[in-house]
Amino acid sequence: MPWRLIVFILIFGIFLAFVTFNLENRCDIGFGFTVLEDIPVFLTVFISFSLGLICAFPLVMYIKRSRKEKLIKGIKSKPETSPLEYAAVAAADEKIKQDAATARERFFSKRRGGKK
Repeated sequence: MPWRLIVFILIFGIFLAFVTFNLENRCDIGFGFTVLEDIPVFLTVFISFSLGLICAFPLVMYIKRSRKEKLIKGIKSKPETSPLEYAAVAAADEKIKQDAATARERFFSKRRGGKK
């Protein structure tokens, strides 16, 4: 069973329990010029949460687009690497591998009596 489905079912179950426990609880909502009376608490919470998601959506899309633009700009402005730089990197990698092999041999020779 997919994890997203399980999480969705759990969240839906929690929401259903919240609605059930607050079915009789009611509140008044004042907007300054009018007051809505006897609104169920679960409906107030659900509408507030939905409005929060709607308000956050443009911000998330803006951040996502700006990150994508920075990534594209970074890829385009990346300088070309010369063959000499590639050779230097390969040589450095080879040196690191040799040092690791030497350290491994020293470790096994001291700690385990020379057995690998």
